[in-house]
Amino acid sequence: MHIAHQVRGGGEPLVLLAGQSNSHLWWERVREDFETRHTTITLDWLGTGDSDKPDIPYSTRGFAADVIRVLDELGVERAAVYGTSMGGRVAQWVAADHPDRVRALVLGCTTPGGAHGVERSKEVRRALAAPGSGRYTLELMYTPEWLAGHAGPYHTVGDPGMPAYARRRHLAASAQHDAWDALPRIAAPTLVVHGTDDVFNPAANAPLLTERIPGARMHLIRGARHAYFEEFREEAGPLVLDFLADAPG
Repeated sequence: MHIAHQVRGGGEPLVLLAGQSNSHLWWERVREDFETRHTTITLDWLGTGDSDKPDIPYSTRGFAADVIRVLDELGVERAAVYGTSMGGRVAQWVAADHPDRVRALVLGCTTPGGAHGVERSKEVRRALAAPGSGRYTLELMYTPEWLAGHAGPYHTVGDPGMPAYARRRHLAASAQHDAWDALPRIAAPTLVVHGTDDVFNPAANAPLLTERIPGARMHLIRGARHAYFEEFREEAGPLVLDFLADAPG
């Protein structure tokens, strides 16, 4: 199956992994922040963007295999990996299953999943399922103050071209993620980043990941919601770049 991918910038390779039901455009507003030091590699998940859209079961571990396929196609033997939201779930499998391919790992606004992960509240789930929940979804991603000063389009609320079946497949892939038993196998230097005000993917997941992954570090961004990497780019971008620069290997 065809996995569309995009390569920009120059320097050490950095794979940027988007959230559930989103294409590479998830990173569009901040991607340039990384391109002064890195060759950035993004991809469109199956079901999104210019990738194939088969109506088959998807999984975060399967998406991780797609990441490795892209690296193989590009001839990249080793890269830093930065995954956010569902992309962070996928990144956990990339690092656990393919330790020789990951130089450093950043997990943003994500969860280990399964019985150990902290789920969003029933109130949030009900609000997301209600008709006309678009504005509510935006406010889970960004603060109202930021939204008031930044016009759309907002690339973090889903690929508008996705078929409905693919959205359901992505939702199932995220919901079924459980990497708890694999996390101790992650050998790459790891940074866990989360917004303190994230209720879409609760911030309580950050210390769980940090404690489970050997040697991991954690950084919480005060006042940030789910799309911390965009709204708080002036803090988040340098934080990640400095971590990657200092990571051994």
